[in-house]
Parts: sequence; structure tokens; C-alpha cells
Amino acid sequence: MANPVTLEDIYALFQTSQAEADRRSAEADRRSAEADRRLQRLERIAANTSREVAGLTTRWGQFVENLVEPAVVRLFRERGIEVQETARRMRSQRPGAEMEIDIFAVNGDVAVAIEVKSRLSRQDIEDFLARMDRFRQAFPHYQDYQIYGAVAGIEIDEGVDRYAYQRGLFVIKQTGDTVTIANNAAFQPTAW
Repeated sequence: MANPVTLEDIYALFQTSQAEADRRSAEADRRSAEADRRLQRLERIAANTSREVAGLTTRWGQFVENLVEPAVVRLFRERGIEVQETARRMRSQRPGAEMEIDIFAVNGDVAVAIEVKSRLSRQDIEDFLARMDRFRQAFPHYQDYQIYGAVAGIEIDEGVDRYAYQRGLFVIKQTGDTVTIANNAAFQPTAW
């Protein structure tokens, strides 16, 4: 015959189960705290990486602008636009027409707004065209100017140069250690 279970046996079994549950709970709390520490560390690393990439992107963009801007006068003079002045990072804060033009080249009553990208995509063209449509609102003092648009890129996605050409934009490409306008002599730019 089996020994009967006593109240002390049940109490001892309960204490053992409770101790095991407490141990498991403490282990789960320790693991959770460790996971939280690791997550915080990863978030700090991600934030630092984002800042570094943003800084690198800015420096790369400045490098590309430094390559394009000195050539602008020569390039557009070769196309019959006697550029006399260039300005970088022209900004407007007018409500509804906030924008930045990377390089702006001016001659009398003719000007060329130039968007510069390290890698030029179709979306960059679309965004630039939308800004050009608001240009006179953003910069009303150029109201009487004939404004042309140009895009420049070190790397240009396939077909994007043709698309920009078809939309009436000058296309500036890297060639060796300088840049050139890729549009042929028959090109007629759109005036905004």
C-alpha cells in the first residue's frame, strides 16, 4: 500500500515549486535587463552611424558641387549663355515656395538653376522640375529673367540623362577630371 501524502509533503513540494518559479522569474528579469541594455547600445550605434553617414553625404555633395561650379561659366558660355556670376546654395524661405538651388548662374536677364547630385535619378529630375515650377514664387526678384534648368551628376541612372533632356534640362556629366554638357547642339532648353 502506498504511503499517504501528508500536509508537510504538500508544503515541501509547494516551497520547491515556488523557489523554482522565483529562480525562473529572476532569470527572465536578468535576460530582459540584458536585452534592454543591448537594445540601447544598438540604438546609440545606429544614431552615431546615421550622423556619420549624413556628414559623409554632405561632404560628398560638396565635393561634387566643387567639381561642377568652377566649370559652369565655361560650359554655358560654350552654349551661348554668357554667365557672369555664380552662386551656391541659393535658398528661399518664402511660405509655400521653400527651396534651395545648388548652383545658380546669371547673365543679365538669363539664369540657369543647377541641381547637383552625386547620383542622379529620375526622382531627382521630378523633384527638380517641381521646384522649377515654383521658382518665380520662391525668387520673385528674378521675375523678368529667362530661367533655364540643368542637372549635374557624377553617376547618372540609366536613361535619366535622356529623360532630363526630353524635359528641357541641360545635363552636366563627369568626363575624366572635369564635367561637360551632354546635350547635343540641337538641344533647345525649356525656359521657366
